[in-house]
Amino acid sequence: MIVKKSPQEVELMRAGGKITAQVLQKVLAAARPGVTLLELEELAVKETSRLDASPAFKRVEGYQFATCLNVNEGIVHGIPTKRVLVEGDLLSVDFGVYYKGFNTDASWTIYVGDERNASAKKLRLLRAGELALDRAIGQARSGNHIRDISAAMQEVLERDGYAPVNSLVGHGVGKDLHEDPQIPCLVIGGKGPEIAEGMTLAIEVIYTEGNPELEVAEDGWTIRTCDGSLSGLFEHSIAVTKDGPIILTKSG
Repeated sequence: MIVKKSPQEVELMRAGGKITAQVLQKVLAAARPGVTLLELEELAVKETSRLDASPAFKRVEGYQFATCLNVNEGIVHGIPTKRVLVEGDLLSVDFGVYYKGFNTDASWTIYVGDERNASAKKLRLLRAGELALDRAIGQARSGNHIRDISAAMQEVLERDGYAPVNSLVGHGVGKDLHEDPQIPCLVIGGKGPEIAEGMTLAIEVIYTEGNPELEVAEDGWTIRTCDGSLSGLFEHSIAVTKDGPIILTKSG
């Protein structure tokens, strides 16, 4: 069941989303060569507490971390470890907070190190994901359908030679971290639910530069590409308003 939010609830989610964005930006800024994934996790926990929120992911049964940190072929659900980041890694940080009864969720993928040293291939991969998310959010308008969001990200990714993952999806977000509807990264089946004012959605662009087939790593959580190809993950939580979509997970 899709749960629509009142304007007052959207404002609460906007406040929580601002915290999500602020913590995420801190973690991304700290992700440099020589830093461990556990150090980034500890920073996220500290900053979330400082801002009087709770880590949303720690509320997921069986998961004990505030972040999901995915490196290179890792695509989602990566566990923070003692792994040391090195120049040239691609790191996606997936993070959310629970604030005043509501969840918000966001992800971003970056090049670790000085982007001036990055290959054009890696930068192109990242820019495609950013653009796909922007185009997908633009379709989150009353009267459109979930299919329109999926089609927008699929068009950008496939045009640039990347494979949207068909086994992972975005989702509704609110009092529960994962709510209806599911939002595939490509067109699957019919139109899907109609988009309406009051819907709050975590739109996720999940893609690889190679085969989209995935596997679960030995840790039981990390999902990675089977062929070892690089992947990208970009996500914002948004609200559908009468004036169009608003991004909840931004700091400004």
